[in-house]
Amino acid sequence: MRFALVLQEAAGGLRRNVSMVVAVVLVTFVSLTFVGTAALLQLQIDAMKTYWYDRAQVAVYLCTDYSQVVGCEAGEVTEEQRAAVEGILESDTLAPYVDEYYFEDHDAAYEKFQDQFAGTPAAEYVTPDVLNETFWVRLTDPSESDVLVEAFAGQAGVESVVDQQRYLDQIFSVLNASSYTAVAIAAVMLVAAVLLIATTIRLSAYSRRKELAIMRLVGASNRFIQTPFILEGVFAALLGSLLAGAAVVGVVQFFVQGYLAERLALTSFVDLSDALLVVPLLVAVGIVLAGISAAIAIARYLRV
Repeated sequence: MRFALVLQEAAGGLRRNVSMVVAVVLVTFVSLTFVGTAALLQLQIDAMKTYWYDRAQVAVYLCTDYSQVVGCEAGEVTEEQRAAVEGILESDTLAPYVDEYYFEDHDAAYEKFQDQFAGTPAAEYVTPDVLNETFWVRLTDPSESDVLVEAFAGQAGVESVVDQQRYLDQIFSVLNASSYTAVAIAAVMLVAAVLLIATTIRLSAYSRRKELAIMRLVGASNRFIQTPFILEGVFAALLGSLLAGAAVVGVVQFFVQGYLAERLALTSFVDLSDALLVVPLLVAVGIVLAGISAAIAIARYLRV
C-alpha cells in the first residue's frame, strides 16, 4: 500500500469536509472532557477519603449536667467515672484497636467551639459547662469503631460514642453519586461522538462516490479504499482528545491547584501528575473509538 497516497487522500477528505471535521473535533472534545472530569473526580474522592479517613476519630462524649440520656441521670461525669473511661481505653482489650487518644476538657472544647462558630449567635450564648468533655480516639483501623461502641455501652459517665467516619460515609456517598452521574453523561457524549464520526465518514464517502467507483474498477483493495476514511476520523478525534487533555490539565492547574487548594486547606486535591495520568487515557479512548466507528461506517457503505 502506498502510504503517501493514502495520506494524501485522507488530507483531501479533511479539506473537503472542514465543517464536519470541526463538529467531530468539538463533540469529541466535549465528551472526552466529561470523561476526564469524571476520572479526576473519582481520583479526588479517593484522595479525600485517604486524607479524611486517616484523620477520622471516635469521640467518647462524657456526661454533663445538661445530658438527657440514660446513664447520665447523675449529671456531670465524676473524676472516678472519667478515670474508669480512660482505664478502658488503656486496657489490654482495646490496646490492639486504639492507636492514640487525648482528653479534651470543657475549656478546650469551648475554645474549639469559639474558633468554629466565631461571629455567630451560638458563640455568644454557649458556656463551657454546656459542652461535653471528650476523649478523642484514633483507631488503628477506622472501620473497627464498633469495638469502641460496644466497650462503652452502658458505661457510667459516658453520654455517647460517635464515629466521625459515619458522617464521612454519608458525604462520600453523595460525592460518589456525582461521580457516577458524570460518568453517565460522559458515556452519552461518547455515543454522540461515535455516531457523528460514523455519519461524517459516510457523508465523506458519498461525496467521493465517483472516485471510489473508479478505484474499484482499477482493482483497488477495500483496505486501500477504507484507510483514508479511517485516518480522517482518527485525526479529527485526536485533535478533540488533545483539546480535552489540555482542558483537564488547565482545570487542575489553574482551578484546583491555583484556586481551591489555596482557599480550602482542609483536604488534599488532585495535582498535575494526576491530570497527566488521565490525558493518555483520553487520547487512547478518542483514537480507538474513532477508528472503530470509522471502520464500521466505511465498511458498511462499501457493502451497499
